[in-house]
Amino acid sequence: MRKLFLSSFLVISLTSFAQNDARRAKVASAAGQLEQKVIAWRRDFHEHPELGNNEIRTADIIAKHLKSLGIEVKTGVAKTGVIGILKGGKPGPVVALRADMDGLPVIERTPVPFASKVKATYNGQEVGVMHACGHDTHVAILMGVARLLLSMKNDLKGTVKFIFQPAEEGAPAGETGGAERMIKEGALENPTVNVIFGLHINSQTEVGKITYRPGGTMASVNDMKITVKGRSAHGAYPWSSIDPIVVSAQIINNLQSIVSRNLNVTENAGVVTIGTIHGGNRSNIIPEQVEMMGTVRTLSAADEKMFVERIKQVVTKTAESAGATAEVLIPYSNHYPVTFNNIALTEKMLPSLQKTAGTENVQLKAAVTGAEDFSFFQEKVPGLFFFLGGMPKGANPLTAPSHHTPDFFIDDSGLLLGVKALANLTLDYMEMPAR
Repeated sequence: MRKLFLSSFLVISLTSFAQNDARRAKVASAAGQLEQKVIAWRRDFHEHPELGNNEIRTADIIAKHLKSLGIEVKTGVAKTGVIGILKGGKPGPVVALRADMDGLPVIERTPVPFASKVKATYNGQEVGVMHACGHDTHVAILMGVARLLLSMKNDLKGTVKFIFQPAEEGAPAGETGGAERMIKEGALENPTVNVIFGLHINSQTEVGKITYRPGGTMASVNDMKITVKGRSAHGAYPWSSIDPIVVSAQIINNLQSIVSRNLNVTENAGVVTIGTIHGGNRSNIIPEQVEMMGTVRTLSAADEKMFVERIKQVVTKTAESAGATAEVLIPYSNHYPVTFNNIALTEKMLPSLQKTAGTENVQLKAAVTGAEDFSFFQEKVPGLFFFLGGMPKGANPLTAPSHHTPDFFIDDSGLLLGVKALANLTLDYMEMPAR
């Protein structure tokens, strides 16, 4: 009886492996046929970028594409967001796939024929607009995945929800947007999402490679505003003042001790940066007030709590020691949680990425102190967010133009792997018996 059981188990296992291999071959073939279309979409979006909450043309193209496939479409979610729902031929979980759509207020300098010439208004100023972070590639990849999975609809064991999200880089002043608003407007409901996957192209990772990290992979972000109030005086008689500029300098220096003395740097990184400082209007007048703006990055919820508490303490007590007062608003206008890859889910899905890209091309990465509002989705459902190579083969990652810069460049031959990876993650997750 035991031999019969083992023999039956072996036959089932071999059959399952064969079916998985056949499915991957089908995905690879379908993705290959879509590659040039995906690249064309990407180049079109790159040439016509739109700022956050203003992705009108982009959203219209996405919606028309999904509708042409017969996929159920919801538009106007979180202002310009688009959601597509593909119901498979068999019962199963709801898998969400997310792509962000917005560009940045950057004047493009790349020498490609599809470089952006778009101008727009941002915070009351005319600016250039550029896809300087690769969101154009994310949209094109997910449009390709939608078309690919539709061709396998009858075999899909579940439902796929395609989430095209606006304003990942932040909503315009006075507006709300991004992942947080999409969630509030029901992006993870009707039907209820069980798991979510997302990717981000990387200009300093070679084409053909994928990097990932379980747990905290991108930092939480809190912006802050610090107002220091002192007493004005003639610059020739500083003893008559309580100088808020000197106090601000001491605050800036003291804030750095939070990272160097309060954070366990062997476990996680952290950042406290003051990006602007404004005070006074003449060389010989000590002003009454100084305003500073900054950003705070941490890689765990515990570190974030500690940083916020210590920042408030350092700022107020440093000012108090000089006879001044200080107020800290943190977060001031935005907050993203840690982009936290569910550890069990990451472990479970790692073989899918390895079989798609080749084990040698899937690499564990260090955490980064950049932030991503995909983190809001991960607070609600288990999620996996990974990075896709977009740097030309043989290029030097130390000199390749970084994200958010005028020279940011993506080799769009890397998009094919993104299509295959998201499709295989979806199909492999649906095949798993225990979810």
